[in-house]
Amino acid sequence: MNEQEAAAELERLAAEIARHNRLYHTDDAPEISDADYDALIRRNREIEAAFPHLAREDSPSRVVGAAPAAHLSKVRHALPMLSLDNAFAEEEVADFIGRVRRYLALGDQAELALTAEPKIDGLSCSLRYEKGMLALAATRGDGTTGEVVTDNARTIGDIPQRLSGSVPDLFEIRGEVYMSKADFAALNARLLAEAEDSAKARQFANPRNAAAGSLRQKDAAVTASRPLRFYAHGWGEVSALPAETQLGVMRAIAGWGVPIADDLERFTDLAGLIGHYRGIESRRADLGFDIDGVVYKVDRLDWQERLGFVSRAPRWAIAHKFPAEKAETVLEAIDIQVGRTGKLTPVARLRPVSVGGVTVTNATLHNKDEIERLGVRVGDRILIQRAGDVIPQVLRNLTSEEARPAYVFPELCPECGSEAVREEGEVDVRCTGGLICPAQRVERLRHFVSRHALDIEGLGITHIESFFRDGLLQSPADIFKLTRETLLGRERWAEISAANLIAAIDARRRPPLDRFLFALGIRHVGEVTARDLARRYRSWAAFQAMVDSALAIRGEMTPAIGEEERKFLQRRGKAVVEAVGTPNIGPEVANALLDFFEEPHNREVIADIFAAGVAIEDVVHETKESPVTGKTIVFTGTLEALSRDEAKAQAEALGAKVAGSVSARTDLVVAGPGAGSKLKKAQELGIETTDEAGWLKIVAEAGG
Repeated sequence: MNEQEAAAELERLAAEIARHNRLYHTDDAPEISDADYDALIRRNREIEAAFPHLAREDSPSRVVGAAPAAHLSKVRHALPMLSLDNAFAEEEVADFIGRVRRYLALGDQAELALTAEPKIDGLSCSLRYEKGMLALAATRGDGTTGEVVTDNARTIGDIPQRLSGSVPDLFEIRGEVYMSKADFAALNARLLAEAEDSAKARQFANPRNAAAGSLRQKDAAVTASRPLRFYAHGWGEVSALPAETQLGVMRAIAGWGVPIADDLERFTDLAGLIGHYRGIESRRADLGFDIDGVVYKVDRLDWQERLGFVSRAPRWAIAHKFPAEKAETVLEAIDIQVGRTGKLTPVARLRPVSVGGVTVTNATLHNKDEIERLGVRVGDRILIQRAGDVIPQVLRNLTSEEARPAYVFPELCPECGSEAVREEGEVDVRCTGGLICPAQRVERLRHFVSRHALDIEGLGITHIESFFRDGLLQSPADIFKLTRETLLGRERWAEISAANLIAAIDARRRPPLDRFLFALGIRHVGEVTARDLARRYRSWAAFQAMVDSALAIRGEMTPAIGEEERKFLQRRGKAVVEAVGTPNIGPEVANALLDFFEEPHNREVIADIFAAGVAIEDVVHETKESPVTGKTIVFTGTLEALSRDEAKAQAEALGAKVAGSVSARTDLVVAGPGAGSKLKKAQELGIETTDEAGWLKIVAEAGG
């Protein structure tokens, strides 16, 4: 992997992991397993280790959790609520202990004690007690800012309103809100019984999701109706500590009336830690709650303080994850689910089987290639695994080869009938009917009105979901058909709010070409690519003429008899790039662009948008000749007078290109406070650097 490939992969991983963080921590609707998520994190860490100067400011290695939900008020944690590094093998635990010994300069004979306790799969929560009384409860959020859930936490029986005994004036207890397996099953059964339509019953995927969704309710009465539990595993801000060791403080917390883990113990050797780990693992299926590993912590608090933190995790603790649990069953059907981004995911419907005390009926098959690799067909006996995952996965086909037809992956989207394609070099098959596909509509509508797209103020995800659910919004064109009268007929819409939204919509009826292209949600066409296309074609008519011409060229190309597919795809990719004729746009982006416009459904939706009174502004922003025209600029650190978006817009208006990473092709680095690896890399390469004041001077002198 070269530097350019590494930078691109880090950018992709940052976006993908951020999305999964939002789905897991904010939406309580994860799409991948814990193991798959950990694999993404490891991949990111390995690339950053090989190319440390490419580490991004939004790197997953620097991020904890996800942004707090919009419907809850926020609070900044006095001390960050960080996550833990993971170990997956005994050797990695030994390496962790070795690192601790080296950092503390301990000899091999010096005693190093560690505590070990089960890692419950719940929602992290902080409880702030002032003079023994519960004053504030908050979720972890993004590690720096959490959601205030005090009223909800007061309804949980395990969380005392007043601590008993002698307690410091200020003590912040941290732990996990969780739901037992039995209570989870009973809750889902109750939700099913209460639903008028069982097919539309709101049920939770697993106990962790149930706990998170229940604690983060607007109405504390809903939380009170859910059987939530809590146990403590640490602390945050305190006015004093009741002991000098991890174990001592945890026993004090238990003495104050807050539950801690029954299996919390102290060990002074690796054999003791691993023995405890194996013992908990052997009882895992019989426990009343989900756990996904064992956490080890250095016992002495003065050593914890010396060890400190690195990135998003403490040096003095690590989570030893459990391996996947396995079972055999029969594959009874293969269903295709279409995700919010158009990805077609095959799901195995299984003969019910118990795995680690949980009855499993579904498992992921990931993608078309995985089905072919496994060679699975309906009726095959298969081996599955579960490791506290959201959805288990198929490991192996146990059925011998027979003269039965292989599974045929669909070529059309099962939701909307649009063509489903797989791009060159990709493993995923995706629906091309992004603007009309029911599975993608809410996400596409949200993107269409987002800040960097059409930026329709007041039309957030809550309103979009409500309008979509009631049939008011089915496609982007419907946004421009909303009326004041329609809104006034809805609950909680008054004259002023209705008038404001209609005014905001009307203000976006003549969007710039680049924003409109970005708003369409075409795969691989981000803000920069949309601007490049807009600058190249300057009008919708010219852009559409290019698309029609490029589609005709691509359609006329057929592989020569016997020609290898790879060579044909290379030849076609080159022709398509030439037809699109826009700098910085390669075969992958060009083909994705043409795939979108080749789908008739997408063209119909765009025609409906225009029919609803939208007209694209043909004149794009002119660039000025300036000292940075044609140069590549990287912004890093904190900008104080400008937002990052404003600085980027200024640079592009002056004819410069803004990049996300520093390389030999970078011409200027603008570094604000907190600039790190990018500034260091620029200095090593001898690249010109300036601060924010220097950048503002360049803009002013250019008349920007």
